[in-house]
Amino acid sequence: MPNSLPSTIDQTDALLRSNDYVPDRSLTTAVFLSLKLERPLFLEGEAGVGKTEIAKVLAASLGRKLIRLQCYEGLDVASAVYEWNYPRQMMAIRLAEASGDEDTNAVAENIYGAEYLIERPLLSALRPDPAGPPVLLIDELDRTDEPFEAYLLEVLSEYQITIPELGPVLADTPPIVVITSNRTREIHDALKRRCLYHWVDYPDAQREYAILRNKVPEAAESLSRQVVAAVQHLRGEDLFKPPGIAETIDWTRALMALDKNQLDHSGFEDTLGVVLKYQDDISRVRERAAEDALMAATAAQ
Repeated sequence: MPNSLPSTIDQTDALLRSNDYVPDRSLTTAVFLSLKLERPLFLEGEAGVGKTEIAKVLAASLGRKLIRLQCYEGLDVASAVYEWNYPRQMMAIRLAEASGDEDTNAVAENIYGAEYLIERPLLSALRPDPAGPPVLLIDELDRTDEPFEAYLLEVLSEYQITIPELGPVLADTPPIVVITSNRTREIHDALKRRCLYHWVDYPDAQREYAILRNKVPEAAESLSRQVVAAVQHLRGEDLFKPPGIAETIDWTRALMALDKNQLDHSGFEDTLGVVLKYQDDISRVRERAAEDALMAATAAQ
């Protein structure tokens, strides 16, 4: 059953928390304004801070369909927007020829109809849905090429896609659009101008603890506090890839799988590969920061 859009920032906060997402006030405000103004929400931040989760939570909380476009280098219109069903078109022409249909030219013209169109995520997101406009997640836009980024300008400004053979396809009601970027490259200003922008940062200790308690409620409170304190300390180190929220959750679950009720030295050493993903970072922590991180964890117990 679809839910109505929130009418206040506090209602938006409650909506997100109803699906175990713990936002800060600035992120809640950005989400509220995006829904209220019907503008795409562009979220930048390090990997693992919860950008993608925002779209998933909105779809689940509002009872809307989630349409996800996972971006990658070389992504093109045929994969992201639409393509024609060429085998079916050729079959229609050959059947017309085999049946002796004299008006083969008319058949050839009609093959560029909606029944031969294969819809990909962007076009599907513009179609009406009984549950309400879907949530369109354009994930990791920074992985695509600049020509595809330029193609999005019409979609994001007009909620429209132009198909040369059929003309423009315009959404009756704009979808809820969430765009994420890990900032591996800069996104062009022309696209950012069409969106509301928000930088999603790592959470502070209090909010990260609340997130962890929501995601892993079966963990002992003392263990959760220790893991959060250790992760917060590690983020202060000079690491190539500081741990995100996902790593905090995974680390807690890994320690629980080892029957650890507290973060001790052996648990820390044995599970560093869960929280850090680069060997240089692991080596650096073992050489310089392990004891300090454990001290921070012990103090938080």
